[in-house]
Amino acid sequence: MSAREVPPKDEHRVAFDATIARRLWVYLAPHQRWVWISFGLLLFTSVLGLAQPFLMKLALDRYVAPTPEYAGDGSLDGFGWLLVVMFACALGELLGRAIQTYTLTLGGQNALLDLRLAVFRHLQRLSSSFFDRTPIGRLIGRVTTDIESLNEMFASGVVTILGDLVNMLAILGILFWMDWRLTLISLVAAPVLVLTTLWIRGRVRLAYQTMVTKRSAMNAYLHEQSAGMPLVQAFRREDRTRAAFDAINADLCEAQLGTVWWESVLSALTDMLSSVTMALILWYGGGLALKGLGMSELQADLAGAVTLGTLVAFLQYMDRFFGPLNELSLKYTVMQSAMTAAARIFGLLDQTAVTPEPDQPATPGPAAGAIRFEGVTFGYGEGTPVIHDLSFEVAPGERVAFVGATGAGKSTLLKLLTRLYDVDAGRITLDGFDVRELGVKDLRTRIGIVPQDVFLFSGNILENIRLGHPEITEDVARAAARDLHLERITDRLPGGLMEPVRERGSNLSSGERQLIAFARVLAVAPPVLALDEATSNVDSEMEHLLQEAVARVMQGRTSLIIAHRLSTIRDVDRIVVMHKGRLVEEGTHDELMAKRGFFWRLHQLQYAGSEDGGDA
Repeated sequence: MSAREVPPKDEHRVAFDATIARRLWVYLAPHQRWVWISFGLLLFTSVLGLAQPFLMKLALDRYVAPTPEYAGDGSLDGFGWLLVVMFACALGELLGRAIQTYTLTLGGQNALLDLRLAVFRHLQRLSSSFFDRTPIGRLIGRVTTDIESLNEMFASGVVTILGDLVNMLAILGILFWMDWRLTLISLVAAPVLVLTTLWIRGRVRLAYQTMVTKRSAMNAYLHEQSAGMPLVQAFRREDRTRAAFDAINADLCEAQLGTVWWESVLSALTDMLSSVTMALILWYGGGLALKGLGMSELQADLAGAVTLGTLVAFLQYMDRFFGPLNELSLKYTVMQSAMTAAARIFGLLDQTAVTPEPDQPATPGPAAGAIRFEGVTFGYGEGTPVIHDLSFEVAPGERVAFVGATGAGKSTLLKLLTRLYDVDAGRITLDGFDVRELGVKDLRTRIGIVPQDVFLFSGNILENIRLGHPEITEDVARAAARDLHLERITDRLPGGLMEPVRERGSNLSSGERQLIAFARVLAVAPPVLALDEATSNVDSEMEHLLQEAVARVMQGRTSLIIAHRLSTIRDVDRIVVMHKGRLVEEGTHDELMAKRGFFWRLHQLQYAGSEDGGDA
C-alpha cells in the first residue's frame, strides 16, 4: 500500500484466522509460562470438580441409601472421611480456579502491554499522509476498544475453551462408564443444541459486525466534535450536532441490542435444553432408581436398575456438562469480537504509509546548514502538484523568507525538508546529503521548527520547553526561557515556569505559546531554523517580544521563514516569492520592491488591508 492510499475500512469480520492467531502468539510467547501454568491449573481443578459428584455417589450408595450388600458395612468414620475429601476437593477447586484466572490474566495483560506499545510505536512512524486520511477516533479505538476485546479473549478465551472441552469429554466418559443407557437418554437434546448453535452463530457474527462498525463511527464523531466544540458553540450548532450524535448513538444502541438478543436466544436455548435433559434423566433414571431400591447388586444389574447415588451423580455431571456448553456458546462471541479486533489492529500495524528509513543512513559531520532544492515536484494526492520543479539554494547561516499568496506551497517546503512527506520528483539536500539518505531522527534533530499553531502537551511550561529531551537539562531550559524573556509571561502566573498547561495550552494565548515554541528551539540549538508564520496573529506587545525571540534564535543559524506579514521580513538576507508552487522572484526587500512584480503587488494588497492569514 502506498503512502497516499486511503486506509481500509473496518467492516471486515473474522471468525478465526490461523495467521492472526500466530501473530498474536508472537506477543504472548514471551509470557507463555503463565499460560501453561494456567492451563495446568485448569486441568487440575477440573479433576477436583469431576471427583465431587462421584464422591457424592459413594456417600449415597454406601451411607445414605445403601443397597442390601452395603447395609451395615458403612461406618460414620467412613462417611466423615468422604465428607472431608469432598470439602478438600471443593476448596482446592475454588483456590485453583482463583490462581488459574490470575495467572492467565497476568500473561494476557503482559502480552497486551507489549501490543499496545507496538501499536503506539507504529503510529509514531506513520507519515503525515496517513493521519491526513484517517479519523483520529478510529486510531484511538485501535489502542483502546480493540485491545480491550483481546483482553476479554485472554480472560475467557482459548485456554478456558480448551479446558471446557476437556472437561466435557471427561464427563461423557464418566457417564458412559456409569450407565450407557442413561447417558444416551441424556444426550437426546445434544444434536438439537449443536444445529441451533451453528445457525445462531451466523446471526451473532452479523450482529457484531454491525456493532463494531457503528462503534467506530461514534468514536470518530465524538473526537471530531469534542476537538471542535468551541467552533460548534460559536456558530450555535449544538442542536444539529446533538441530533447527529443522537442518530449515531441510536444506531449503536440498536446494534448492541441486536448482539444481546442473539446471545440471549443462545443462552436461553442452552438453559432450556439443559432443563429438558434433567427432566429426561429424572423420568427415566428415577424409574430405574426406584426399581433398584431394596434389590441386591446382582438383582439390580439383571433388572437394569440404577442406584440413587448414580442418579444424583448423573444430575450433577449433566449440570457440569451443560454449564461449560452454555459458556462455550457465549465465549464464541468473545472470540468472534477478539479475532476481528486483532484483524483491525494488525491491519493498522501492516500500514506501509511510513517514512522509510535508509538501509545504511549517511553519517555527515557537524551540520553547517546548507540547503538545496533540486527540481522538486510534489502533490498531496492525485491531481495537480502543489510544488512544480522548484530549485533554490540556502547558504549556511543565510536567512531566507518565503512569501506568496495562500496556496502557493510555502509551508509545504518545510514539510518536505523534514520528511513529513517525501518528494515525488527531484531531491532536497542538507549539507550535500539527500535528506532521504539521512536517518529520520538525525535529520529532524538538525532542524528546529516553530509552527504557526503551537501544540503544547499536558504538564508544565518547563516540561514543554524540554519536550521530553533527556539531554536538555532543567538549567538549559531555564536559560533558554531567560534568553527569550519568557519570565515576562511566567512571572504573571502563580506557578511560573512550573505552571500547569491545560489541554493544548488553552490557558495561554497564541503569542505565549509561540514564545514557548521559540524556547524549545533555543534549548535544542539546531543548526537549521524553520519558522512557519511564527509571529502572526499577535498583539503589538507580544509581537515585539516575538521579534526579539526571532532575532535571538536566528543568530548563527540557517533560517527559513514562512511569512505573511511582509513587515516582519525586511531585514532577512533574501526573499523568495512563490506563486502556485513555482519560484517567480527572489532578492532583497528593496530589490523586489524596485521590480514592481509579484512581491510589490503582495505588498500593495497587504497595505490595502487585504491580508489573509492562511497558508498552504
